[in-house]
Amino acid sequence: MNTLLPGENYGKGIMLMMAFIVLIVAGVVLKLTASVAVLLIISIFLACVMSPVVSALERLHINRLFSIILAGCAIIAALTLTGIVLYTAGRTILNRWMLYERRLIEIYRWLGAFFEFSYNENLNFLDNLWAQLAIRNNVRQLAISFSNGLITFLKNAFMVVLFIVFLLVEAASLKTKIALAFENKLSLQIRKISSDVAREVTRYLSVKFFISLATGIAVIIPLQIIGLEFALVWGVIQFILNFIPIIGSVAVSVTALLFAVLQFWPEPAPIIAVGGIMLGANMLIGTILEPRIMGYNLGISPIVILLALLLWGWLWGFAGMVLAVPLTVIFKIICENIPQLEPLSILLGSKKAAQALQ
Repeated sequence: MNTLLPGENYGKGIMLMMAFIVLIVAGVVLKLTASVAVLLIISIFLACVMSPVVSALERLHINRLFSIILAGCAIIAALTLTGIVLYTAGRTILNRWMLYERRLIEIYRWLGAFFEFSYNENLNFLDNLWAQLAIRNNVRQLAISFSNGLITFLKNAFMVVLFIVFLLVEAASLKTKIALAFENKLSLQIRKISSDVAREVTRYLSVKFFISLATGIAVIIPLQIIGLEFALVWGVIQFILNFIPIIGSVAVSVTALLFAVLQFWPEPAPIIAVGGIMLGANMLIGTILEPRIMGYNLGISPIVILLALLLWGWLWGFAGMVLAVPLTVIFKIICENIPQLEPLSILLGSKKAAQALQ
């Protein structure tokens, strides 16, 4: 009969307890520092993506600092162009509000007859809707939040670009600093983890960028042919939300379909066509094409991705959902390079990735 010496099994138990406590503390810290942590993480990811571009410009004999400034200007130009498109669409919707209100009244009357809503002919659509749902204060607060959010977005965008510039400048001497700061074995391990993280994050974001761009274009062209208003805006929104796995595509498809109902009511054909286009583009590119291009090399279980979306979405909101997959990839890479955490990396991985290790 085997007997256990006192304290023989305590080591693993204490380690697991400490790991659990560290995770809880880390979650609290990430939640409390969200306003700063999100900007820093986004900056690091974009710096990883822009680093190969800067290196390519250097190979063309362009000064590194000037290359970094060009990369920063490209990001500013992309954000500005996106902001202009969305702002112009918002202004156009406000200018055409009377037309949309008449259509909303038609739909509201139809729904009212079906669900027995009351309708006061002496009030406009919004007043009738407020009377039913009591959302006047919520709408007012939403408008104030949107205005404040736009100012916050511009300020954060400036900070992100600033962070990217400094990170790219610092990246040139990072390997040397790691080698000097740590012992040889630890230095090699840290450099390997850093290299793997940078490679996988760059690969994921680069592929996701072009996949999202292709999905946006696949949406814009047929919607323009059908005649759906703001087809370019729907393409831009599709591009942005495509970075959120599953949920993003569903959200933009449902929203576009609701707007199609608003524009084409009561004609069913164009409404069905819009739904078919949104569903077809997301199914073809997101479900069939994207996994083949990605090659399943991320090796993350689908259920883990869903849980990561819930966790990071709770911690950091919309930004957390966008960052959920690359952050999970980083965590998995770290676990793979630490022997004690290797079983956790296997649990996080997909079945195909686990079979590849056998």
